[in-house]
Amino acid sequence: MDVMEAARRAEEGGATVARLEVGQPGAPAPRLAREAAMKALSDGDSLGYTVALGMPALRERLSRMYSEVHGLDVPAERIVVTTGSSAGFLLAFLTLFDAGARLALADPGYPSYRNILASIDIEPVRLEATLATGYQPDPALLAAARAEGKIDGLLFASPANPTGTALSRGSLSALIEDCRAHGTAMVSDEIYDRLWYGEKPVSALELTDDAFVINSFSKYYCMTGWRIGWMVVPPDLVRTVERLAQNHFICPPHISQLAALAALDAEEELAGHMEVYRRNRALLLDSLPGMGFRDFAPADGAFYLYADVTGLTNDSADFARRMLDEARVAAVPGTDFDPVRGAGTMRFSFAGSTETVERAVESLGAWLR
Repeated sequence: MDVMEAARRAEEGGATVARLEVGQPGAPAPRLAREAAMKALSDGDSLGYTVALGMPALRERLSRMYSEVHGLDVPAERIVVTTGSSAGFLLAFLTLFDAGARLALADPGYPSYRNILASIDIEPVRLEATLATGYQPDPALLAAARAEGKIDGLLFASPANPTGTALSRGSLSALIEDCRAHGTAMVSDEIYDRLWYGEKPVSALELTDDAFVINSFSKYYCMTGWRIGWMVVPPDLVRTVERLAQNHFICPPHISQLAALAALDAEEELAGHMEVYRRNRALLLDSLPGMGFRDFAPADGAFYLYADVTGLTNDSADFARRMLDEARVAAVPGTDFDPVRGAGTMRFSFAGSTETVERAVESLGAWLR
């Protein structure tokens, strides 16, 4: 967010900045979603409270989406519509853990995981993942963490932010079996599950009914500011989640639910965005290594490249500031995602336009020449 604000201020001052810092699609919400929202407003819909678990029609449509896209039978009764994925994480953590619990998660990882956990007195336990395992957790890392104390839960993300790496079916199955054997609760972040470039990511729902699965309309559906997401909950915990959701949020935004329902029928438009991401990804992978950025995470999915920058700097935060000030390219230092090793890494987002990525490549090439 600090890099994003610095880029905005530079643009206010008249600079043209190539924005590779924020994980936000450059495209607007699907046309069908925008039309549904405008219709609700023009028809004078009261847009009052909905039920806490979300509009039944949206939950039913999400259930059908799992059947159409993933070949999975996910009952609508297990689907909870949330105020963005952020609310989903909070509800999952509050449902599964008491204060003082310890939840393991891999670094590098999305920083808000740690911050949400700390805010409700749950200890985030760092698993120092490496490029060799795709920066993903594995049973060996969990065993090492358990040697230091009880692990009550594991959070994993596939594809992950900031690395874009995905767990293979075998790796995910091994994690799930390990958690079952040790009574460890599971939270699966599948926000980027529709954004993939090679083998289709495996959902935890294909292997277990015991995990909390978090998802969102923000990324694939290009609806970041609408603050609408969903989660799939183990059957015996739906009522607990409902009571927590009623008290914390009352309900997700009504107008956003209507837009999300329409967005689920916008597949043709959304498939076009995937072609843009593929072009952008290829452009960065072809260009950045020759500039000194190296050892990329595989970027199986999502819209990020996570690179080693130790050949260019030993302080990625300072490097990001200079890159913005001097090259007018915004990207995120790895310290956001890995407080211990992040000074040697950076994340580049290719969620924007191809023109933006081309401008970034040209500017970086001239700056680092």
